[in-house]
Amino acid sequence: MTVTPPGGFIEIAGKTVSRLGFGTMRLTGPGTWGDPEDRAQALTVLRNAVHTFGISHIDTADAYGPHTVEHLIEDALYPYPDHVLIATKVGFARPAPNMWVPHGHPVYLRACVEASLRRLRVERLELCYLHRNDPEVPLADQLGTLAALRDEGKIGHIGISKVTPEDFTLARKAVPVAAVQNVLNIHDRYDPVMEMCREADIPYVPYRPLDAGAAAPGGNVIAALSWLLSCGPHIAPIPGTSNPRHLDSIVQAVNGGSWT
Repeated sequence: MTVTPPGGFIEIAGKTVSRLGFGTMRLTGPGTWGDPEDRAQALTVLRNAVHTFGISHIDTADAYGPHTVEHLIEDALYPYPDHVLIATKVGFARPAPNMWVPHGHPVYLRACVEASLRRLRVERLELCYLHRNDPEVPLADQLGTLAALRDEGKIGHIGISKVTPEDFTLARKAVPVAAVQNVLNIHDRYDPVMEMCREADIPYVPYRPLDAGAAAPGGNVIAALSWLLSCGPHIAPIPGTSNPRHLDSIVQAVNGGSWT
């Protein structure tokens, strides 16, 4: 049975997927570190997102855990339905809970991609983001490594995350940019990169769309997600949760909201 996805459709990395994606950062322990408290519930959330609600854009990163969530996704969803896009990110080292260190050395990025391929049990990462621009390494070199892996068939499309307008311009000179992830929500309403993506017809994927719940006091997410979706057809938010009931409320809010 085909499930109508929440929020309609958008094309990302060559696939037509649900505009409402699912961000997986919360499927870890405290500090985005280690296993979730309830692993079975985390698997249920992932399966419900795809099989119950028709969400076909799953966003993750090797840094979540680290490595924890890529393993969870493989356990919950492999073999992946053809219409589902699993997007991951590389370029962060995780020395301890709540610690995030940009690491864009070409050898490290290559090792990250190879490891993500194994954890997700795929031959190609359909969409791989540079998680952060490492200021110690030229951006062109970091993206050049991902481009080389794309040419080897190990990456399908390249995205960029938490970028300035200057980063965005430099990145587009280095590689075709398939998607951009930046913060955008009703508390952080202005990002010039969002408009640059609109003009360039590049999907813009707001992370932290509910501002860790602060943008939806009392659990009311309709206004928060409706505002985001109304910003343009290139917007594809990725709210996340570790609770099946919260996931249900997010989907119902999008289905009941208005953004056209």
